[in-house]
Amino acid sequence: MKKIFLFLVLSIVATRFSFGQQKDILAAKPGVKYGKEISASNAISVAKLEKELTQKNAFHGKITGKVVEVCKKKGCFMTLQRDGEEPITVRFKDYGFFMPSDIVGKTVVVEGSAKKKEVSVASLQHAAKDLGKSQAEIDQITQPKKDISIIADGVLVIK
Repeated sequence: MKKIFLFLVLSIVATRFSFGQQKDILAAKPGVKYGKEISASNAISVAKLEKELTQKNAFHGKITGKVVEVCKKKGCFMTLQRDGEEPITVRFKDYGFFMPSDIVGKTVVVEGSAKKKEVSVASLQHAAKDLGKSQAEIDQITQPKKDISIIADGVLVIK
């Protein structure tokens, strides 16, 4: 009888914990954190990150920016707005956490590593195909693209 009671109590606690986690992922409000515990102090803008990466190949620290897209399947990546260029993709270290869909339009601070990379023509064409682009649009991709990639340990919604 004690074993059955203990099993029921543990099941209820586990269920409450998992629903509590799901509830957190649904609401991107100021102060909500995902992944590693971080603060907004010493964060640089996306524009300053771009300048930093003209002098170095990598940057580790905090970056602030506005979220313009999030992976529609399960929030496995998001993009940050850039002036005059395509957004910067932010992925999450070891897929350890995901973003809710309502984070689009919010200003966030991400902490992690950013680096310059070159995306191959094959990768760009594959991505275009996955996005449902026409064969004509895919065939127009003939040059690799230089880009910035961020792997975040943590994300903090600030507004």
